[in-house]
Amino acid sequence: MNRSVLMDMLGDDYDVLEAEDGKQAVALLQKHSAEIDLLLLDIVMPEMDGFEVLSAMNDNGWIDDTPVIMISAESAPARVKKAYELRASDFISRPFDATIVRHRVVNTILLYAKQKKLAGMVTDQIYEKEKQSALMIDILSHIVEFRNGESGQHVLHIRTLTELFLRYLLQSSDKYNFSRGDIALISTAAALHDIGKIGIPGEILNKPGRLTDEEFTIMKTHSMLGATMLEKLPVHQNEPLVKAAYEICRWHHERYDGRGYPDGLVGDQIPISAQIVALADVYDALTSERVYKKAFSHEIAIQMILDGQCGQFNPLLMEGLRNIEGRIKAVMNESGEKEPPEERTFRNVTEAMVQQHEELSASERTLKLLEHERMKYRFFADMSQEAQFEYTVSPPMVTISEWGAKHLGLDEVIMDPVHDSRVDAMVEAGDLEKISEALHKTTPEQPVVQYDYRAMMNGEKRWMKIIARATWSDDEPPQYGGAIGKALDVHDDKMKMDELQQMASHDTLTGLYNHKFARLQIQEMMAKRPGSRFAMGIFDLDHFKQANDTYGHMFGDEVLKHMSKTLKRTMREGTITARVGGDEFLLFFEYHEHVDLAIRRIYNSLIGSYEDFTISVSMGVAKTDMVGMDYDTLFHAADQALYAAKRAGRGRFCFYDETISEILSVISSIESDEQAEGESAGKGE
Repeated sequence: MNRSVLMDMLGDDYDVLEAEDGKQAVALLQKHSAEIDLLLLDIVMPEMDGFEVLSAMNDNGWIDDTPVIMISAESAPARVKKAYELRASDFISRPFDATIVRHRVVNTILLYAKQKKLAGMVTDQIYEKEKQSALMIDILSHIVEFRNGESGQHVLHIRTLTELFLRYLLQSSDKYNFSRGDIALISTAAALHDIGKIGIPGEILNKPGRLTDEEFTIMKTHSMLGATMLEKLPVHQNEPLVKAAYEICRWHHERYDGRGYPDGLVGDQIPISAQIVALADVYDALTSERVYKKAFSHEIAIQMILDGQCGQFNPLLMEGLRNIEGRIKAVMNESGEKEPPEERTFRNVTEAMVQQHEELSASERTLKLLEHERMKYRFFADMSQEAQFEYTVSPPMVTISEWGAKHLGLDEVIMDPVHDSRVDAMVEAGDLEKISEALHKTTPEQPVVQYDYRAMMNGEKRWMKIIARATWSDDEPPQYGGAIGKALDVHDDKMKMDELQQMASHDTLTGLYNHKFARLQIQEMMAKRPGSRFAMGIFDLDHFKQANDTYGHMFGDEVLKHMSKTLKRTMREGTITARVGGDEFLLFFEYHEHVDLAIRRIYNSLIGSYEDFTISVSMGVAKTDMVGMDYDTLFHAADQALYAAKRAGRGRFCFYDETISEILSVISSIESDEQAEGESAGKGE
């Protein structure tokens, strides 16, 4: 009712957003703070009262730009004083007087409009947005680095070098028509020059040696791949940043003499932005270590370029290279340090403000620059295909990028995410608490956290990775304030990795461990529990060759699969089972007493039939309390016991003891004598 009354008073003159409670108000501020000129705020509200909203506005800095008029029946002096202490601009008591409300609203908006004309207010606004833009560059660098290990710093170097050459041209020549504002735009777009490498196979991208002609042909397609990615963006295609990035992606491997690719452009047919990135790319490639080469010094790299050893470049750029090589060396020094981000951010903000027409009001200028920064932010979020987010502790709130919110099926602003039912249904129990705990354990010196988890998306469980940076205040001691970061969909990569691990550790036919991996697991288990007693059993199928000969090898494979399923079903948790090879299997487990009963139970579960084939097995068993904890000795003893079981007529199990070795030795001696006699008789005949 109160909101309806205020709408009747103000709705004809102002665009009004409404919130039913404090949480909704904070969510609106999070999303629209740059656009809101005034907040009319009650004190008594559900979920979050007016004072809590004011506290959140102070914590997030919104109160600096959005004036608040408290409108409440709670007009006690203590209440009014607290509102002013929390930086409310004015206080109006209910019931409302329309004239007073209108005049207070007009006066407050005009007062803040005048304040916004101050350069410091504008600079603070843009400075924060520039920092977000720099964060997007860092995120993009990480994406490329994830695909191509050599490119993380490379992307940042190209951005810095491009900016240096653009500033030189702006000061020394009027040939190219670009402004100070274009410098930030083009140098930002330069970071995208190699995005097409995402589509190049890793074995080519990271090959340590020289590429073959066929591989180099594939590598050269990355420039068109990057341009095509930008050309097919569903949105933002007409944005200046996208257009500049397209030119750079497509033509940064063209050469001034026409010997480049993909289009063989000559001279100034090549956009100056792409010419500059090409030169920056060559310099950084020379001075950086690669998988196929060592790094050259700054001096050698400059001389190689000037001597024409790296292709032809614009003479004006060559002149610039000579004139600013000292500046290049200072900025791109051996430690890889670049111009401090704060200095660049401040300079970009200042120049962007100077560039604006003097007659623009501060509020108009701010909105234009903020819109430009928002455009860059949205563009990087869309290009990276990541769910980027910002989390604040007070109030507990997550803000998700537009692409991320759509991809995850969530709102862009989520209040109290730990207790939100939609978030709870998406992640597995305990994951959010573990992420929060990990962030709280960070320090200002080591603020980064990475965490793998499984999320329910579109009815499918998918692997996700969170990379987050905790935010800490400058207080003493520092206070944890939340985090910024991104959620990556790594499902396919992780599944491929899991498949490779499965192939390395498991038998492909039966799904049991292979012998090599089982050996490692058994050795690890024995090392961790030196006082325990273990038993190892080795068994094979009696007359298995008949199954292959009678029914075929495919049937034989099905029998082996049947045995593996029986083993998995029979063995208790903690047992190691493996296929040693052919029709021979291994099992290993810890026992406490009555190991003979356990072996008999296992043995009885294995015998039976599969279709028309009767399954019978022979098994040998060795115990560590008999032969010790050495794997090879244990395996040999179980193998001897298996041989004894076969010699005794098959279809049985046999434990290894000291007499088996003697019996087998006697049997071996008898067989040798019989063989020798047979050979002698044959010669006599």
